[in-house]
Amino acid sequence: MKFLRNLFAAILGTIIGLFLLLMIFIAIGSAMGSSFDDNKKVEVENNTVLTLNLKAKIKDYAPKSDNPFEKILGEDDAKMALTKMINAIENAKTDDKIKGISIEVLGLDAGIAQLQTLRDKLLDFKESGKFIMAYSDIYSQKNYFLSSVADSIFVNPVGVLDFHGLSSERMYFKDFQDKYGVKMEVIRHGKYKSAMEGFLENEMSEANREQTESFLNSIWGEFLDDIAKSRHKTLAELNDIADNLGTRNAKLSVENGMVDGAIYLDQYVDKLKALTEIDSDKKLHKVSLQDYIKTGKGRIKSSASDKIAILYAQGEIMYGKGDENYIGQEAINKALKKIRKDKKIKAVVLRINSPGGSALASDLIWREIELLKKEKPIVVSMGNLAASGGYYIACNADKIYAEPTTITGSIGVFGAIPNFSVAAGRMGINAEQVATNKGPSYSVFEPITDEFKTYVKGSIDDIYKTFVSHVSEGRNLSFDQVDAIAQGRVWTGKEAIEKGLVDELGNLDDAVVYAASLAKVTDYKTTEYPRYKKDIKDAFKANPFMQSKEELIIEEVGVENYKLYKELQHFAKMRGAQARMPYTLVIK
Repeated sequence: MKFLRNLFAAILGTIIGLFLLLMIFIAIGSAMGSSFDDNKKVEVENNTVLTLNLKAKIKDYAPKSDNPFEKILGEDDAKMALTKMINAIENAKTDDKIKGISIEVLGLDAGIAQLQTLRDKLLDFKESGKFIMAYSDIYSQKNYFLSSVADSIFVNPVGVLDFHGLSSERMYFKDFQDKYGVKMEVIRHGKYKSAMEGFLENEMSEANREQTESFLNSIWGEFLDDIAKSRHKTLAELNDIADNLGTRNAKLSVENGMVDGAIYLDQYVDKLKALTEIDSDKKLHKVSLQDYIKTGKGRIKSSASDKIAILYAQGEIMYGKGDENYIGQEAINKALKKIRKDKKIKAVVLRINSPGGSALASDLIWREIELLKKEKPIVVSMGNLAASGGYYIACNADKIYAEPTTITGSIGVFGAIPNFSVAAGRMGINAEQVATNKGPSYSVFEPITDEFKTYVKGSIDDIYKTFVSHVSEGRNLSFDQVDAIAQGRVWTGKEAIEKGLVDELGNLDDAVVYAASLAKVTDYKTTEYPRYKKDIKDAFKANPFMQSKEELIIEEVGVENYKLYKELQHFAKMRGAQARMPYTLVIK
C-alpha cells in the first residue's frame, strides 16, 4: 500500500512538473509573439486625430516588463508612463499627419499633479494652432479638469458633469478595536502626525482637520484657477456652480457654460471630421495615444553623448529590494552608484512620487544621495506625493521642484505595533514570558508596559531629530525653523514654497532643464533608472492565479470593505519606525 501511495505521489508530481514546464514554454512563446506584435508598425494616416482615452493607469515610471505573464495578459498595456505621454504630445505638435487632439476620457487613474503636468502640456500643444476637442458620457472632476483645456467640450445629452468641490474621507477604528479586543499601540512624534489617529480616536482631531482643509482648499484653488482661465469664468462663478450642483445634468452644464453642447458621439465625430476636412460619409482617421507611442513618438530623439539621468522613486518606501511599485533602498542605491560612476551622466533628476514609509530605508537612500551630490548635481522633481520619507530622500538635493498640487512635507515619525491582549483574555488565552535580562520587552499577548513605551518613544524622538537635522542642513534652515513647520504637517507644493521646503513650482521637464544648467551642458539626452530585472520566481508571483486574488476579495466583500482590509493590511506589514504620510489620502 505504501509503495502504491509513493508511486501515485511520484506520478502526480511528474504531471504537475510537466504542466508547469508547459506553462513556461507557452509564456515564453507568447512573450516572443507579443514582442513581434509590439514591433508591428502602427500606421498614422494623413489628417489623423490623436485620441486620449487614458483607460490605463498613469505612472511616472512604467518600464517595459520582462515578465511573460504580463505580456500574455496584456498587463503591459494596463499602464502608461507619464514621460512618454508628454513626449508623444510634444512630437504631435510638429507631426503634419496629426491635425488635432480629441480627449475622450471616461475614467482616470492618475494623481492630481500628474493631471496638472498633462494639462500644461496640452496647453502647450494648442500653441501650435492645432485643435483640442473633448467628449464624454460622464465627466468626473479629474476628467473635467483635464478636458477643460479643450477648445470645445461636449457631453452626452443624458450625461452628467460631477462638479461639487473636493473632499477627503478618513476611517476611524477605535470602537472596532474596543469591540474585538485587537488594537494598535501607537507611539508618534508630531502633533500633525495623524497616520495612526484612526486607531486612537473615533473622530478627526482639530489639528488633522486644519491641515486637511488647508491642502484641499489649496488644491481646489489650483483646479479653479486653471478651469477659470480656459472657460472664461470667475472663481466666484465656479464656486457658485459647485455649491449649487449646477452641472448635475447636461442641460444645466450647457446653461452654466461648463460645456459647449449636449450631443451624441456620432454628432461629435462629425465635428471632428469637419475639423480634419474629411467628408461626413468617410471614416475618421484616429490613433490612440498608446498606439502613437508605439510608433516611437514616446521619446525625443537625440544624438547627444551627454546624459541627464532621471531616477524614479515611486510607491511606498520599504526596507528591501524594491521594484516599480515600491521603493527599496537596494534598487535605488544600486542605481545611484551606477549613475555616480557613469562619466556620460552629467546630472541627476530624482523624480519622487511617494507617501514615505520605512525610516531606515529612507535614511540609507538619503546617504547615497549625499555621496552622489559631492560628484554630480542632483535636482528633485516632486509628483503627486513626496511626503514624509518621500521628503526625507528629497531634502538634500541642490534644488527641489514641485507641482502646485503636490502633497509634501509630513516631517514626522511614528511607530505602531499590534496588541491582542484583550482578545486573548476573552478567549481564555494566557501568555507567560521568561527572560534572561531586565530590559523592557514586548508581547502582543500582554498589555504594553510604560517602560517599553518610554523605550520606543525615545527611539522615535531620535529618528525625528535626525529627520529634522537632515532637512535643516539640506534646506539651510535652523533646527527650530524646520521643527516649527514639521510636526508631521502636510503641505501642498504651493504652500511648501512659502515654508522653504520647496524652491520652485515646476514639472519634470523644468527640473531636467535646471539640472542640465547646473552641469553646464546644453546638448544632452535623458536616460531612466532604476533598471529592474525579474527572475523566474518573480514572474510566477505575478501569474494570473495570484493576480486574481484582489478581484476575488472585492467580489466577496465589496469595494468599501476591501479598502478597510487593505488599510489594516498596510499597518500590519509595517516594520520599524515609519516616516510616512498621515494617512491613505483619497481626494474625491
